[in-house]
Amino acid sequence: MPYFDAASSAPLHPVARQALQAALDEGWADPARLYREGRRARLLLDAAREAAAEAVGCRPDELVFTPSGTRALHAGISGALAGRRRVGDRLVVSAVEHSAVLHSAAAWEAAGHPVTEVGVGRAGAVAAGDFAGALAPDTALACLQSANHETGTEQPVAEVAEACRAAGVPLLVDAAQSLAWGPVPEGWSLLAASAHKWGGPPGVGLLAVRKGVRFAPQGPADERESGRAPGFENVPAVVAAAASLRAVRAEAAAEGARLRALVDRIRTRVPELVPDVEVVGDPVRRLPHIVTFSCLYVDGETLLHELDRSGFSVSSGSSCTSSTLTPSHVLRAMGVLSEGNVRVSLPPGTAEADVDRFLEVLPGVVASVRERLGAPAGGGPVSAGAPAEAEKEPALVVDALGKRCPIPVIELAKVIGEVPVGGTVTVLSDDEAARLDIPAWCGMRGQEYAGERAAERGTAYTVRRLV
Repeated sequence: MPYFDAASSAPLHPVARQALQAALDEGWADPARLYREGRRARLLLDAAREAAAEAVGCRPDELVFTPSGTRALHAGISGALAGRRRVGDRLVVSAVEHSAVLHSAAAWEAAGHPVTEVGVGRAGAVAAGDFAGALAPDTALACLQSANHETGTEQPVAEVAEACRAAGVPLLVDAAQSLAWGPVPEGWSLLAASAHKWGGPPGVGLLAVRKGVRFAPQGPADERESGRAPGFENVPAVVAAAASLRAVRAEAAAEGARLRALVDRIRTRVPELVPDVEVVGDPVRRLPHIVTFSCLYVDGETLLHELDRSGFSVSSGSSCTSSTLTPSHVLRAMGVLSEGNVRVSLPPGTAEADVDRFLEVLPGVVASVRERLGAPAGGGPVSAGAPAEAEKEPALVVDALGKRCPIPVIELAKVIGEVPVGGTVTVLSDDEAARLDIPAWCGMRGQEYAGERAAERGTAYTVRRLV
């Protein structure tokens, strides 16, 4: 069964498995002890730190291992903010950061501190100038991911790092998605990553803090990992994480080129094979293994279940998943279609034949889900004899209250042909996804989104027919 969700967690790399098994026999003792078993564990831990630091591009004494990438981010943010409290307390983040960063930002703001969120363009990248403009004199820390976990879009880290350097603000980079493919551009002050993203074992993160960065670890003091990651080190897992990072880096150039070609095929073929699809993310400045697209008139959760039944493991940032009824914060920030969202992230070693079979299966799966939901064929009927202009702009109201995506958009598509050109359709909806999906539908179907207003219940979204 093809596994296409490496961006969530990559399969354990063979080198990681071998290193883990060996380290379980040699690295089980306390590395802080001076007897031979402890010394042996300490040698393994030190070697792993040196290997990871080389891959990151920092000194070994600047890097600590944490219980997860999320913990690395939380510790990095809280420590940097505390260390810079005499300078200011403003935190600057991009709107598409991983939820671990945004949760830290929300907690910081709830405690009464200012947080500035920098928006992104439709491709999902911040503009370096916008980020630089957000760096106020009271800024204590800025956070920017190296590449997005949902779309693969790469961020202008080098340009933002230069702006942060000029402003005297440390930059924390979340490199979880990109570290397997190469080092982050120079200029960062703190960096966090997670081993299970590159084929290491879960439960291992890393945090690098450059010398000279003011940093005050939060929480009770601990003598391990420079006081930045308290608790007993999982030496076997750390050894496996470092070994697998070195291994994937050695394979990155060749495997990245191969996966990029497969992803390019998906990006090109999906809109040709499936009508009413929007491929999101930057087509050029992106990681080699991730592609994300959204399908009109499709329930994302059902689509993922049907692909799973067909033998493909993929993920979604859609609003219509069992875990949430709100759109992905990444898709919302980008202003793109959220319904029927599919993220394909190919692990190393993905066979070309599996991608070809995915492209064969996908059109039938999408068509069956659309048929089950009663979606209109071809995007909705348009009356052939409609006048060029309507004298009084006749209006139609669709009550989609209580109905979840993609039903409000399906109902809109069904009735748009019933009003003449210039006429309007107003959709009443209490589903947050409609705020993204109705304007996105207008852009894809050549209609005009005329805006929204508060209704007695929910929101009224008005669409003017142009074609």
